[in-house]
Amino acid sequence: MRLAGINIHPVKSTAIRPVEEAYVGRAGIVGDREWLVVDGSGKLVTAREVRELFKVVAETPSTGGPAGVDLLLKAPEMDPLEVAVPEREAPAVGVRFFAKSLTAQAVGEPADAWLRKALGRDELRLMWCADPTKRAMNPDKYRPGEFAAFHDSSPVSLITDASTNQIDAWAEIDVPAQRFRANLLIEGAPEAFAEDGWREVAIGGARFRVAAPIDRCVMTTIDADTLESGKDPLRALAKHRRWDGKVWAAVHLAVAHPGEIAVGDDVIVS
Repeated sequence: MRLAGINIHPVKSTAIRPVEEAYVGRAGIVGDREWLVVDGSGKLVTAREVRELFKVVAETPSTGGPAGVDLLLKAPEMDPLEVAVPEREAPAVGVRFFAKSLTAQAVGEPADAWLRKALGRDELRLMWCADPTKRAMNPDKYRPGEFAAFHDSSPVSLITDASTNQIDAWAEIDVPAQRFRANLLIEGAPEAFAEDGWREVAIGGARFRVAAPIDRCVMTTIDADTLESGKDPLRALAKHRRWDGKVWAAVHLAVAHPGEIAVGDDVIVS
């Protein structure tokens, strides 16, 4: 098996940024989901609620963005905006991240105003994850020393092309692998959903522990190009991959050993 794709999402729910190589740190792939958008009450805003987030392109040094620019935001009919990481002295504020409370640093009014105009929503704010180690992870799935930034759960997600091809075959519409927004796409797996049985994964200089399967949400039903949605792939998964009242595809990974990874690297599993 080999690593066929690496995907970074600098601001949570924004456009996928494919890269050829990346560094995996303790909190995940450097540059992935280190920023997020919240509403006026501090509640997380994703493409589940604001589909136009899929049209926002966020570039960082990790995605090949301009040198010296921490974050570059682009969107249709908008002038690009350069955003700097907040100063370390900037106060931390509380945000509501699904059912949990996390801390983040507010980026500032220029970025907030840009997002409000680009997304057509009032009171939006951009936040930065200054310290992933302060996030309490689910002790049922994660161990001390395992961290994540603004990822739904784990710092890294993985799916095989055998799995995405099978889901596409089950579905009544085309379901590309990008619908699952996994960080790592693996090719050459012996069968669909082989990743369900993996315990450890080694890629390049990094090693991962498989923490849990991923239950899928309505975001997988949204076409990132048209912003329209349907019933697949959730309908297809409900027929073939449903248990505990949820549908499942891909796996969460925890980082066991940081290191460099690159498209084309061999993938070794146990």
